[in-house]
Amino acid sequence: MIVLKAANEKLLGALQSVAGIVERRHTLPILANVLLRKNGSSVEFTSSDLEIQVRTNADLGGEEATFSTTVGARKLIDILRTLPADQVVTLSAAQSKLTLHGGKSRFTLQSLPADDFPLVSESADFGAVFAVPQKTLKGLLDQVHFAMAVHDIRYYLNGILFIAEGRTLTLVATDGHRLALAQASLEGDVPSRQEVILPRKTVLELQRLLRDEAEPIEMKFANNQAKFSFSGMEFVTKLVEGKFPDYNRVIPKAHRNTITLGREPLLASLQRAAILTSEKFKGVRLNFEPGLLRIGATNAEQEEAAEEIEIDYAGDAIDIGFNVTYLMDALGNMDVDMVRIELQDSSASALLTAPGQPGFKYVVMPMRI
Repeated sequence: MIVLKAANEKLLGALQSVAGIVERRHTLPILANVLLRKNGSSVEFTSSDLEIQVRTNADLGGEEATFSTTVGARKLIDILRTLPADQVVTLSAAQSKLTLHGGKSRFTLQSLPADDFPLVSESADFGAVFAVPQKTLKGLLDQVHFAMAVHDIRYYLNGILFIAEGRTLTLVATDGHRLALAQASLEGDVPSRQEVILPRKTVLELQRLLRDEAEPIEMKFANNQAKFSFSGMEFVTKLVEGKFPDYNRVIPKAHRNTITLGREPLLASLQRAAILTSEKFKGVRLNFEPGLLRIGATNAEQEEAAEEIEIDYAGDAIDIGFNVTYLMDALGNMDVDMVRIELQDSSASALLTAPGQPGFKYVVMPMRI
């Protein structure tokens, strides 16, 4: 039977939207496959890694029938990528194989039974649904994702804290050395506070899938699961269990020295100074004094970088060291012209904020140089 007959780019788009979570190697071979469920002319695509499940639908023609199977996701995508985007492709099923025709090309692929595909069972106790525009959530994720931990034994740091309360959505990420917080207004009131930790892989996949548009993304949380619905897609993920640190205690409240300066000039100076930092020791020294910021870096070869930026500052003279990567990550993911740096002394954490964006805060601990 003909499962589908459509333009290559349409089929490829549907497959790519669900295939991001598919690993090439799995303990369960069927998890390298995508589940195809045909109902009439509509085909539903589902992928899973047992922790995350992504599903979408597309009208792709073919015979009006009910049919389901699974096929290797990466192989099918790799084949489609090599064919012209406007080529009409046909996928037909016979016995335990699928055959893809495109122009004068033909590929026969092994399939596995749809009944063997391990679907994620959805929670029965989801809380209230709330929504924001896709571009809003994408912006929040962009502002905090870089501060997530990577493979930390404190597993609750390997993700992002989501808090929905009242009319505010708050995202927080920290790796123990820095913390990023971003907030946005929800489209309606959340009746009770909802708080979950999304795993790192889920965060990165959402960043890949979200579009920079006003169409809303609906979210709902359960004790062990979160569900996102957007652009005709359903995204279900397990949550990270554990207690996220009290981020409010980390954010400095009363620093007496404040400097506001251009984000791009500061980032450019740090990028140049970073060239002469040691591979393992990414330290830069920032020397703030009235009217001037000096940035310096050295390495084991006794090489030196020195930068100067004129600043509007009349506070204390402060000589402080930071991991330059932590500063560049924050500045590189901010979409503003000016940045505000608040400091107490050389041993206290610095607070970076963006004038006109009260919902963003970035805290970075100093380092000894």
